[in-house]
Amino acid sequence: MFISNAYAQTAAAPGGDTGAMLIGLAPYLLIFVVFYFLLIRPQQQARKRHMEMIANLKKGDVVVTSGGLIGKVKSVADDEVRVELAPNTDVRVVRGTIAEVRSKTDPAPANDSKASAS
Repeated sequence: MFISNAYAQTAAAPGGDTGAMLIGLAPYLLIFVVFYFLLIRPQQQARKRHMEMIANLKKGDVVVTSGGLIGKVKSVADDEVRVELAPNTDVRVVRGTIAEVRSKTDPAPANDSKASAS
């Protein structure tokens, strides 16, 4: 008397409703886009700038290592940099551990500028 009859629903068509599926995926796509622009892309750009900085190291640059040591570049090899920390104190540092270039050296003047200065 108080129990109502239960009727079976018709089965969904194979393939379903693609519109509903896209609406269900929209929040996930939005989260991925936000993560890309706020986390992934800036990190890639920072890494690219760091790699360019390391590639452009040259003799005379004042650098800071990731350990906090400040010194002047004496020579540059393939994957190592010789850094002078104090007079007569040179250390070999792996290029990847250079965190910052404090001051860059000016390019060497051309031979013409020496002749015109005399």
